[in-house]
Amino acid sequence: MMEYKDLLQILHRNYTEYRVSRLTGILSLLFILSGCQTILSPEQATKTFWTAMANGELESAKKYSTRETQYLVIKQENLIGTSLETGVIVINGPIAKVATVIALKNNENNKILSFDTVLLKENDVWKVDYRQTLNNFSILPFGEVLNSLRAIGDVINKKLEQQMPFFDNQIRSFSDELIRQLDEFRHQLEKANPTEKL
Repeated sequence: MMEYKDLLQILHRNYTEYRVSRLTGILSLLFILSGCQTILSPEQATKTFWTAMANGELESAKKYSTRETQYLVIKQENLIGTSLETGVIVINGPIAKVATVIALKNNENNKILSFDTVLLKENDVWKVDYRQTLNNFSILPFGEVLNSLRAIGDVINKKLEQQMPFFDNQIRSFSDELIRQLDEFRHQLEKANPTEKL
């Protein structure tokens, strides 16, 4: 017959084996789940950030912004109900820029904003640098003015290029006339003083 001491040893051994296998199972599950988490690309981080902003989910948006700029993430009523598109992505080491187009849809007007979302790598994860992005956001009206000025400059350059042959002809004609008048003046001087030759 089995003694009380032997029974305790068997129970202890089974309990320990069960606990180790249970712990192993939990650790394996955690390892598998951590391997399933994907690191977001700059484009995915941008879309996730702006979607959270458009939905008014500030805590979620803060998770996708850099620690240094999370305090800048505040509710922006004009972003709610917007549509979002991303374009060209430029990655330069730990900095990325994603061309972003947001179509604002409100009662007053429909406006399209086009700017670069700036991202930084923070602990190997792309996060929105909201300060730099807001700087890009704030210069939008000036960007339109600069584009207008650039267009005016291009028109002026084209007109000048078209007028260059005219200017060349005018300068050539002027120099020819000046030379002719100088020759005439020299002849008149020679006639007035025939003894002295210039």
